[in-house]
Amino acid sequence: MAASVLGRRVAFLTDAVSVSLNIFSPKICSRAILLQSSGYHAKPRFNGQEPYIPDKQSARTPEWQKTAKNDRKLFGRYGSSSGIDPSTLWPTPAQLDAIIEDEKQWQASLEEMLHNIAVKDKELDDKLRAREKLIAANMAKMPDMVAKWRLETREAKQKKKAEKAKRDRLLAEAQERFGHHVDPRSSKFQDLLKDMEKEEKKKMKLLKRKKREEEQGILAAATATATSASSGPATS
Repeated sequence: MAASVLGRRVAFLTDAVSVSLNIFSPKICSRAILLQSSGYHAKPRFNGQEPYIPDKQSARTPEWQKTAKNDRKLFGRYGSSSGIDPSTLWPTPAQLDAIIEDEKQWQASLEEMLHNIAVKDKELDDKLRAREKLIAANMAKMPDMVAKWRLETREAKQKKKAEKAKRDRLLAEAQERFGHHVDPRSSKFQDLLKDMEKEEKKKMKLLKRKKREEEQGILAAATATATSASSGPATS
């Protein structure tokens, strides 16, 4: 029983595959296309009715139906059945001159278009060359820029490290003055920190002044020695 059911299923699948292969074969496809094209029938042009041609002499006819534009539309749709003379659809010499003048004013000629294209191409080439030149110049500066960046990074790290060491030192001095642990965020510590920074700035100023005075003294002594050496007793 099961074998017979399985056999029927296999036969059904085999038939389905063969049918699908026959459907998608070139001969069957071409026959289907021919049948579709042979069965196509275009709709009649007027659908069994006479075309509507507006009466230009009637006052009830809208003005837009009396224009040359509408005449061209009717002739394009109904052809000679519209009763319109094709020669009347062409622009008059005056209208043709106006069209030519309009094209000259608003539409560039072929020579102008080619000239504009050449100008745009030249501008694009100039921009590309300028960009390439800028890139080459920046690439030449790259080693110096990298060295400068590394120096600035190193100096920033050193400055940050010095500031941290200074803060730790001031914190230790503040704790030594108070005799107990001090919270760096407390107002008491902030006030003490400001006073200690002022004292340190005064010390730095005194050291700089002392160093400057020592340098001036050394310079004055050297100048005096040179002056005495140059103005010594003349030899006979």
